[in-house]
Amino acid sequence: MVRRVVVALLAPVAWSPPGVELMRWRTALAEDVVDLLATLAEVETALVVTPADRWLADAVRWPDTPVYEVPEPTVNATLAALDGYDQAAVVAADAPDLPGLTLGKLLRPLTSRPVAVAPVEGGPGLLGVACRLPVPAWLPALDLDVAGPADLRRAASAPADVAVTPGWHRLRGPADLAALDPAVEGWEATRALLTGQRT
Repeated sequence: MVRRVVVALLAPVAWSPPGVELMRWRTALAEDVVDLLATLAEVETALVVTPADRWLADAVRWPDTPVYEVPEPTVNATLAALDGYDQAAVVAADAPDLPGLTLGKLLRPLTSRPVAVAPVEGGPGLLGVACRLPVPAWLPALDLDVAGPADLRRAASAPADVAVTPGWHRLRGPADLAALDPAVEGWEATRALLTGQRT
């Protein structure tokens, strides 16, 4: 039985909508992503934070969700902290309306490829990275805010080792709010903070 884990990387956020305090915004985004992970089937879930941000993980985690502390909030540090899994996906925590199906598609290629990535719609950056464990030796240092599929394919033993799966948007600036679909279920915490922002 293949043991899979999907990890929410609770990295700092640099922006919040006008009138919304940054820590409240960050907490709402994290809460919605954590609630999404809790609905996933056939995978385990976990959270990753730096020691300074342990408060955030404790504020949003479900009682049985493990929390890993890493020295820096990166994909590589996250993958290095995991133990006992065959496959892992690391996902940015600023995509509150992310469909669970998108995460499933991120993991699916690992049956035949060592690494898969989901780009940010409209770029730059990645929504998430999935790989078989142990981590391939060629995997470069990754920053989800700027890395793209081409960076991984250049580093890979063969470009075909990296699968590119459907992407999704992240909330990193004012223009990204327009991508949110109020008709989509979920993302209640983020939605509640934005209620006063929408007309």
